[in-house]
Amino acid sequence: MVETLVSSDWLMGNISDPDLIILDASQKENKAGFKTNLDTIQIANARKFDIKNNFSDTSSCYTNTLLSPEAFEIECKNLGINKTSKLVVYDNLGVYSSPRVWWMFKVMGFDNISVLDGGLPDWVVQGGATESCRKHQFLKGSFATDFQEGQVRDFEFIKKNLKSQRALVIDARSADRFNGLIPESRKGLRRGNIPNSINIPFQDVLENGKFKSKKELLTLFNSFEVKNISLVFSCGSGLTACIVLLASELVLENKKAIYDGSWTEWAQLVS
Repeated sequence: MVETLVSSDWLMGNISDPDLIILDASQKENKAGFKTNLDTIQIANARKFDIKNNFSDTSSCYTNTLLSPEAFEIECKNLGINKTSKLVVYDNLGVYSSPRVWWMFKVMGFDNISVLDGGLPDWVVQGGATESCRKHQFLKGSFATDFQEGQVRDFEFIKKNLKSQRALVIDARSADRFNGLIPESRKGLRRGNIPNSINIPFQDVLENGKFKSKKELLTLFNSFEVKNISLVFSCGSGLTACIVLLASELVLENKKAIYDGSWTEWAQLVS
């Protein structure tokens, strides 16, 4: 069974595996305003997984929209990813954008992927090999998708859910954003939250750039009524929602999905 999270020690011990591919999901900018001094280096031989330019639907009016299965498959093949590849994804903030990549592959029916807990910061502290950011050459891969539609939800599902209450919507934005106390990071976007949703800020599942212990995560989720109900995770644009979804994956057996349009879509379609 593939571990959802792997440590730097684990990666160092398995880095010579010929099927292992390391994906760098670091972003040049982030809406949370986090800063890093590691933006010019990467784990040695890592392949750049460009969420914004290659792995999001740039024709959509919403940020970070999931690619079609066909387009996702093409981009993965271009990265040299095979059906038999073992993937480890990381980012340079510890844990931020890497869970989004993990979720993308899950949606596309590929389970052999793990997130590097602590990301590049921990890798550097542990003495892992790095190099200046650069592109590597590799053969075209054999990757194939098997789209899992139940792991992604759209506006219509969320709208109908207001009455049906088939799922519990968990919002990963900060408490101030959830409660409409501060402006949204996207200019002109109204404040507020999806009716009947609850708030678990993504920072609450992390500590020092890593996920909290399973015991702490279970205590957090059990403080809400999450048993025996499907969970749908939302945020501003579907990125940090994946952090909380991954945290729940570590301790909960509930069915889980991402509302891909998240608050950016909802706020524009519902007045």
